[in-house]
Amino acid sequence: MNLLKKMILIAVNGMLKMIYSISSLLFPYKPYKVTFASYRSEQLKGNLLYLYNELQSSRDHFTYTKLFKKYDSSFLGKLDYVFHLVRACYHLATSAYFVVDDYYYPIYVVNPKKKTRVIQLWHAAGAFKKFGHSTKGKSFGPSLEYLKYVNIHSNYSNVIVSSKEVVPYFAEAFNMSTEKILPLGLPRTDYFYDKDKTTTTVEKFSLLYPELTGKKLVLYAPTFRGKSHYQAPFKIPFDLKEMKKQLAPDIALITHFHPYMKGANLDKEGCSDFVYDLSDDFDIQELMYLSDILLTDYSSVIFEFSLLEKPIAFFPFDLEEYIKERDFYYDYQCFIPGPLFRDTVPLIDWLKTETFDLESVYAFRDKFFDYADGNASKRIVECLF
Repeated sequence: MNLLKKMILIAVNGMLKMIYSISSLLFPYKPYKVTFASYRSEQLKGNLLYLYNELQSSRDHFTYTKLFKKYDSSFLGKLDYVFHLVRACYHLATSAYFVVDDYYYPIYVVNPKKKTRVIQLWHAAGAFKKFGHSTKGKSFGPSLEYLKYVNIHSNYSNVIVSSKEVVPYFAEAFNMSTEKILPLGLPRTDYFYDKDKTTTTVEKFSLLYPELTGKKLVLYAPTFRGKSHYQAPFKIPFDLKEMKKQLAPDIALITHFHPYMKGANLDKEGCSDFVYDLSDDFDIQELMYLSDILLTDYSSVIFEFSLLEKPIAFFPFDLEEYIKERDFYYDYQCFIPGPLFRDTVPLIDWLKTETFDLESVYAFRDKFFDYADGNASKRIVECLF
């Protein structure tokens, strides 16, 4: 960290602490105020959305504030984000509950008062790729110098996870006691058990993509490889033209890319009727429900997909490099609940022959979900609110 960045960090930290202190003095604490905050999107999504919906239906005396600001790394974007952080400090000072789903800088700087319950609904299910304090010393992780100024993932009152199995890994990643980590389930998985919502998804899909009706759908959802908010342009690692030649018209590939995977290179020339990028039309839960097979590398969507009891395959084209840069909580090749491919042709053969071993998927699901019932949001509300 150069001197200028260090000075900026110190100045911003000081400013946020001051704003929090002033807000605490001038504005009343509201015992039924819930603030939802995220830098991942501009609107309520995922775990935050499902928890919000449950609260609205069961806690009608609560009030709600939404703080959503997608981070923009341009100069004006950073300046705009500073104003967002100022607002966050005010709401942190006046809220009884402050709910986040990712890294959220103000929480670690201002040391919130104890009567404010800070709840972390981490966006990634299970414990797969290392994150937080587990990545110290890795190129992906925070530098020791940065940690002197920002105690990342501190001040959480509770963290919600999917199972007892992952509690020790979250405790390591967040540098916190295991007693505060509650295996109550992931709110967004409630979608899979909501017949009305899933039926609406199928109807919407049939309306928007009638040409895909009756085809077997392979969902390709690669992991986000960037640090913080940015990733270099991503290129599909397998031969799409060969896949189309061998698999069409019975099978189609649908893709979902992380919002920060800039410039994903689909190279769709000649494959537009085989490859469909549906990231703008459906969220990842909906695409998992619609799909017959998941193809990924290191994405945590494997945990939620296991709830659907469908086949999963892995194409980790940069495994050794990824282990060096970030690493995993488990031995990758022993951990994954499906076959591993490094070349296109064996993957095609597997898809054509349908030699799927679902027993490994069932075992994986049972290990990483203590509950599979569609009531995660309700459990969290009853336990914490």
